[in-house]
Amino acid sequence: MTKERKKTDGRRSGTARDTDVTVVGAGPVGLLLAAELALTGARVQVLERLAEPDRTMKAGSINVPTAEALDRRGLLAAAERVQREAFARMAPAGPGAGRGGSGRPVPGARFTGHFAGMPLDPALVDWADPEIAAHAAAAGARVVPQRELEELLAAHAGRLGVPVRRGVEVTGCEDTGDGVRVATGAGALDTGWLVGCDGGHSTVRRLAGIGFPGTGPELSGYLALADLADPSVLAEGWVWSAEGAYRYGPQPGRVVTVEFGAPPADRAAPVSLQEVQAALRRVSGTDVTLTALRGAATRWSDNARQAAAYRSGRVLLAGDAAHVHSPFGGQGLNLGVGDAVNLGWKLGAVVAGLAPERLLDTYEAERRPLGAWVLDWTRAQSAVLRGDARSAALREVVGGLLATGDGTTYAVKKLSGVTQRLALPGDHPLVGALTPDLWLADGSRLADHGHGGGFLLLDRTPDGAFTRAAAAWHGRVRAVTDAPGAPAAPAAPIGVLVRPDGVVAWAADPGAEDAAGLDAALHRWAGRQATA
Repeated sequence: MTKERKKTDGRRSGTARDTDVTVVGAGPVGLLLAAELALTGARVQVLERLAEPDRTMKAGSINVPTAEALDRRGLLAAAERVQREAFARMAPAGPGAGRGGSGRPVPGARFTGHFAGMPLDPALVDWADPEIAAHAAAAGARVVPQRELEELLAAHAGRLGVPVRRGVEVTGCEDTGDGVRVATGAGALDTGWLVGCDGGHSTVRRLAGIGFPGTGPELSGYLALADLADPSVLAEGWVWSAEGAYRYGPQPGRVVTVEFGAPPADRAAPVSLQEVQAALRRVSGTDVTLTALRGAATRWSDNARQAAAYRSGRVLLAGDAAHVHSPFGGQGLNLGVGDAVNLGWKLGAVVAGLAPERLLDTYEAERRPLGAWVLDWTRAQSAVLRGDARSAALREVVGGLLATGDGTTYAVKKLSGVTQRLALPGDHPLVGALTPDLWLADGSRLADHGHGGGFLLLDRTPDGAFTRAAAAWHGRVRAVTDAPGAPAAPAAPIGVLVRPDGVVAWAADPGAEDAAGLDAALHRWAGRQATA
C-alpha cells in the first residue's frame, strides 16, 4: 500500500522547499499534528480552506488518551478550565430550562457516556478496575467541546510558531518523489510532505487517488443548540419511536435526532431551524416549536468508511480524512487526535534525517486496527438504534447487560480508551499500552516532564544505568531519575521508555533490568544515535 520513495528529505534534497510539512485542515487534528511536528524542529504550516474557524456544533467530550495527550504538552489545566466553563453552560437557565437533561454531567462526577443512547450509570462502574485506576490523573478533563478544544490547540500551535493560512484551498498535488508540489487558490508551493487532515470529504485523499471503502448510511440525524417555546413537551433521556429517536439535553437546548433512512441530498447546505424542528417533530410525535438556533447546527449519518491507505508516497492522511463513522460515543475526534500524536513525532524524525522512511509504515500499522474497531463499535450502535422489532429486542438485551456492573465497566473502559494497546515488540505487560500515572518521589508524574515532546526514560536504578545506556540519544530522550521503590501506579517498574505519543516502548521490573531490551527499543524507535 505504501510506495517506498527515494530516501531523501526536503532539507537535503537540494530543492527549495517552502516548508518541510504542509498540513491541510485547521481543525483539532491538523492543529495538534502541526504542533507535534513543530516540537521536533520541522518547518510546518497549516492550510485551511475556511476563512474563519468552523462554528458548527460538533463533539462535546474527549476520551482519556486525548486528555492525556493534552496533559503531556502542559495543556491539562487549560482543558480543565474549558470543562468548568462547559459545566456552567449546562446549568439550567430558568424554570423548565433543564428539563429533559437527565444524565447531565455534574462537576466532580465521573464521566461515563452512553452506548446507543443507553446511559452508562457511574454507580455501576468498578472504578478500582486496574485499567481505569491507572489513568485517573487526566480523566477529570473529559467534557471539552470540540470548538473550545480547537481554540486551545490553535493557541498552542501559535506559541510554537506554526503559521495557519486561512482561506487557502488546495486544488492539486504532485508527488515528485522527494517532495510534493501543491497547487492552491493562493498559488503553488513546494513542501517535503503533505498531510490531509481535511475531513471526511478530503480533497487531499481524492487528489492522492486513495480509495475510501466502507458502508453507506442507514441513519441520519441532527445536532443543534436551540431555544424551545416549551421544552416540557419533550420526554427526558433518549426516547425511541417508529420514526427514530431523540434526546434533549444534557445542556439546556441541546437537541439530537436520529432517523432511519438516507440523509438529505444536499448535505452541504446550511441547516435551517425549520429542518431541525421538522425532524424533531417526526421522531418525537409532538408539536414542539423551536424559536431560534444558537450557532450552526450539524447534519450527520452513520456512513462508515476507512481509507484504503493512510499513506501514498509523500502524502499522508489523518483524522476524518482517514476514517469516518457516526458520532455515537464521541469517538471521531479522539481517533483523529490519536492519529496526530502517533504521526507527528515519526514524520518529524524522518524530516530531520534521524529515522528512515520505513518508520512511517508503523503509523498505518498501529492506527488502522483502532480505526477499524471504532467503525465497528459505531456500526453496532446503529444496529441497536434502528426502529424495527429485531433491533428493539436487541436493545433490550444490550440494555440488560449494561445494567450490570461488569457490562457497564466493560463499556466505560472501551469508550474511555484506557484499554487501547499497540502490538509492539517486548514482553513486559506495559509495552504497547498508554503510559499509566507514574508518580515520582518529588510528587510529580512522569507525564509532567514531557511538555517539550521527545522520548521520556524513567530510570530508578541506583546507579543510573538506564540513563547511561540512553546517553547516545541525548536531545531526543530525556532521562528522569527517581528513587528506587518510589510510589507508582499501577505497578512500580524500575525503568520505562515512553514514546512521544505516550505509548510505552520498553519497561523493566526490579531484578529484570533488561538493558539489552532498552537498547533495542531505542534503536527501533528513537532512530540513529547522536554520538558514536
